[in-house]
Amino acid sequence: MQRSLSSFPFAPAVKMRLIHAGFHATADLCDFRPLQLSKEAGISQDEAEEVLQAVRSQPNQGRAAENKLTALELLEREQTLGTIVTFCSELDCVLGGGVPVGKTSEICGVPGVGKTQLCIQLAVDVQIPLCFGGLGGQVVYIDTEGSFLVQRVVDMAKSAVEHCSQLAEDTEQREALKEFTVETILSNLFLFRCHDYVELLAEIYLLPNFLAQHPEVRLVVIDSIASPFRHGFEDLSYRTRLLSGLAQRLIQMATLQSVAVVLTNQMTTKVASGQSKLVPAFGESWGHAATQRIILHWEGQQRLASLYKSPTYREATVRYQITGQGFRDVSPAYHHEASADPSAFSSGNAHKRPRVEEA
Repeated sequence: MQRSLSSFPFAPAVKMRLIHAGFHATADLCDFRPLQLSKEAGISQDEAEEVLQAVRSQPNQGRAAENKLTALELLEREQTLGTIVTFCSELDCVLGGGVPVGKTSEICGVPGVGKTQLCIQLAVDVQIPLCFGGLGGQVVYIDTEGSFLVQRVVDMAKSAVEHCSQLAEDTEQREALKEFTVETILSNLFLFRCHDYVELLAEIYLLPNFLAQHPEVRLVVIDSIASPFRHGFEDLSYRTRLLSGLAQRLIQMATLQSVAVVLTNQMTTKVASGQSKLVPAFGESWGHAATQRIILHWEGQQRLASLYKSPTYREATVRYQITGQGFRDVSPAYHHEASADPSAFSSGNAHKRPRVEEA
């Protein structure tokens, strides 16, 4: 486990400068040299050398031995952790079964394209009982934009319960349905509201303790990572350090706590060679933060989901739609009607109430 820098016997002024510069845990300092740390944190070079020596003297031989795995053991572990279905079979196929547990996934897109809808869908689907091919887990949902709509959870929960009811064939599945209700789905979703980056960082710092007390949690959603960090930073290098430390914590959380971490991100305009295009916020450095990146976008009146980055699966693009029941495949009938009647589409909504297209 990473050790908090606040637990070291450094001088109070040194601790304050380190934390103010965005250094919170030992992992935040692993790549720094004394002179570089001195400049970044505003401490003397002697103090920087003392800090780095103390951090690097921490025993880690036992931890390294415990963490050693063979490739076969790692494969078996990943297969055991499973995936969370999206209820869009084409997207699940592209992702190898769904959103992977034990890894971080980033969902990017413009407002109104369906990022929050997909997050809420995942928050419901992670709770599907094991006998139906689900994970039977709980979910932590961190809302930074105020876009969480409990009525959408109810809508999607009703649809998921009905779907499983239609699939039930044996006694085990019928018994499981007694505990898989709209009420239990709502009870197993833990909602946290963060209003700025300070609250978000504090929540992420405390989250491992919460997960230890709630071992059934299999999904952590942050919707969105962009909102708290988009404004109010005069020193962008400070923001970059905070984001880098946050990414490291989320990766460690996904791995050690065996949860899927899903982040949403906004899009921003990048101008190059006189041309502009939409790209995920925070630049190329943040692009390495998540294990995989999914970009939701429009093509005319069609919603498309593109797997843009993955260490396992090739890039691909599929169609999806947002219905009253949730995140779904595009049916052939819907595709024909959409092409024939463009007036059926509305112009979007700033509060992320979905453009509901009836299947």
